[in-house]
Amino acid sequence: MRGTDYWVGGKTLWEMNASHMMERDVVCFKAETTCHDLAEAMIKGRFGGIPIVNDEKRLIGIVTEFDLLNALLAGIELKETTAQEVMSEPICITEEMTTEEIMTLFQSGHLIRVPVIDQKGCLVGMVTRRDMLAGYLESTLGPLPVF
Repeated sequence: MRGTDYWVGGKTLWEMNASHMMERDVVCFKAETTCHDLAEAMIKGRFGGIPIVNDEKRLIGIVTEFDLLNALLAGIELKETTAQEVMSEPICITEEMTTEEIMTLFQSGHLIRVPVIDQKGCLVGMVTRRDMLAGYLESTLGPLPVF
């Protein structure tokens, strides 16, 4: 859990929402970024998906490891292919979405991570399944050490 205020508000897991759990400093790229650069960023950053945004930082897509592997299987050269050519339609949530709603979405869609957007559709964070589990631990044990 990266952006929690557990130690400030003392919320239980079920009182938390996306704004409590989301990573706020999200790596994102533009549609014209090459898939090679996205793959490199995923490996270096140790994450499996990158939000794609426009100049106003509005979320327009997401490129996941799955998308890049599909491109490779199709014989597509990642150095010559842009994010826009392989990106998926993002499933996203708002900062106000409750823990229960997020968990239900993750479980029903077999999702690992979802972008968080504001009312204008701009990217403001990312929530992962691991963030949800960390929220549980923090709500029962207190603030977790940084690993």
